[in-house]
Amino acid sequence: MEFQKNLLEYISQSLMTTDETISVAESVTSGCLQLAFSQMPNALMFYKGGLTSYTLQEKVRLLGVDAHEAEECDCVSENIAETMALNVAKLFESDWSIATTGYCTPIRNSSYKIFAFFSFSYKGEIILTKKLELHPKTQALNAQLYYTEFILGCFKSEINQLLILK
Repeated sequence: MEFQKNLLEYISQSLMTTDETISVAESVTSGCLQLAFSQMPNALMFYKGGLTSYTLQEKVRLLGVDAHEAEECDCVSENIAETMALNVAKLFESDWSIATTGYCTPIRNSSYKIFAFFSFSYKGEIILTKKLELHPKTQALNAQLYYTEFILGCFKSEINQLLILK
């Protein structure tokens, strides 16, 4: 599995330039974002770590997701992604965080659609949350890889905006 080298290098350089850290909480991407961050040059200088929590119970236990809310939406919503992002940043004491939750295969709970929510937090605030939808015939691994690349591209844009404002 290979990620866009220039994208990884840009994110790495940006985080080192701002002297900021990042952590990741994944569900639907199942470790792909963590793999991408671990492949970045000098990852030890900014990547604090991540966790993959696939079940409702683990999202509640590890990431402080509300159990009742999670049951109602099968752990897939804007708010669940935001809660995951905020709490993984607290857990790892990182400046930035990214969280993902969603579906990489069409099932009844997803109304037979493939979609994901992702959220970015920065210094304890949610700065971006989006829903990403794919064609229902997309293969699971392709969906996970697409989500990962798309999210990294969005993260690059958010870092870029921050650098411009500094």
